[in-house]
Amino acid sequence: MTLKIKFRRPKEIKEGCTPETWARRELQEILRAIEADCTECGLCVKRCVFLQRYGTPKAIASSRHGGNIRGLVEAFECSLCGLCQAVCPFGVRPSELFLELRREAVLRGVANLPEHRGLLAYERKGTSRRYSLYAIPDGCTTVFFPGCTFAGTRSEAVLAIQQHVHRIIPNLGVVLDCCTKPSHDLGRHAYFLAMFGEMKNYLMAQGVSTVLVACPNCYKVFRRYGAPLQVRTIYEVFAEDRALPQVHLKGTVTIHDPCVMRDEAAVQKAVRTLVDTAGLEVEEMPGSRQRTLCCGEGGGVGSVAPELARQWRVERREQAGKRPVVTYCAGCVGQLRRTMNAIHIMDLLLDGDAALAGRARVSRSPFTYWKRLRLKETLRRRYTGAHLRERTDQGEAPKSGFSWWKSLVLAAVLTVAVFGLHAVELSRYLERDILEAWIESYGALAPLIYMLV
Repeated sequence: MTLKIKFRRPKEIKEGCTPETWARRELQEILRAIEADCTECGLCVKRCVFLQRYGTPKAIASSRHGGNIRGLVEAFECSLCGLCQAVCPFGVRPSELFLELRREAVLRGVANLPEHRGLLAYERKGTSRRYSLYAIPDGCTTVFFPGCTFAGTRSEAVLAIQQHVHRIIPNLGVVLDCCTKPSHDLGRHAYFLAMFGEMKNYLMAQGVSTVLVACPNCYKVFRRYGAPLQVRTIYEVFAEDRALPQVHLKGTVTIHDPCVMRDEAAVQKAVRTLVDTAGLEVEEMPGSRQRTLCCGEGGGVGSVAPELARQWRVERREQAGKRPVVTYCAGCVGQLRRTMNAIHIMDLLLDGDAALAGRARVSRSPFTYWKRLRLKETLRRRYTGAHLRERTDQGEAPKSGFSWWKSLVLAAVLTVAVFGLHAVELSRYLERDILEAWIESYGALAPLIYMLV
């Protein structure tokens, strides 16, 4: 069955109109709520680099009365990390406003930003037939869902986790797919609901009731949209059942809680239990648990405003000092390792000495695509006799329009393009975050593009 997802045609917004004449009901309600409840005390502005650029939540909400199209696009510079609402003494939730503004931008046809193409191409590959795999044994009620980034950077860890959890849950299944959180955060709500809903319905039809995740973003998606499916992290399972081999380490570390997990006290406790069991002492940073900072990757902000992403990383580095930083998000590790010794909790548990020394076995972009393909084939062999499925329908997701030969031509002229970009003052497209996202968007061809560049 083909997913039919249609977006409304853009509507012109006239200056001076009220939200009631141009905004959806959901956006109208949150605009009114923030204008009424925000006292402009400045606590959130003090903590957020995005609000420092654009003003208080009340000022931003008030400025939307004119239906300013530019205001919709500016919402893509927010990391959607939720720190603003965590520090607000009045319960105001500004990040929800910026997500709704993104959705409005999509519906009005002004959200097709070229900076997002790499991220959306990455998501599209994750849901493609080539990279997806559903392995559901008979009697399976629980599946392990490692997520895209964790599977690509730590395919060996995925296999180790599957093997250990299989001892606890003999009928454990595995799903390689993308939860489509990038589309969710970029405001492509109809597409997200269709894609995630199709996956959820298939799992339920196979008798699955519980999803174990390694990725905090996947956790958040399943937690909010996956009911009646239950979702847990593998870190909670390991903290309770001691499924992994015991490690004995010495030293002091600090912990970076991914921003999407700021309200998940049980998961935060489980990770700290695992670190403590490994023999390490934890010294908390000022911004931890509920008031944790964004690593710089949240909401795709690194694509459109890499300078804001860098500011988040700099602040985190200052808080960490010289201590190794342990986290439980592969994306956070990728961002933080640029300025500090960032370690994934699974690297610590599987090979602690190497992880603490910065020598963990981690695949780097763009070779992560090859690792994901190899992982899929290994799992396919492990699950001989199980119900196997590859995702074959991706709805009406936008395509990049580039074939493989066009990719090679584009890479061949990159050197000339560098000088051209500088000449016309477009060198921001050579920012590391943007350039990496562009290379990654070519999937299995990314290693070749990388070498040519």
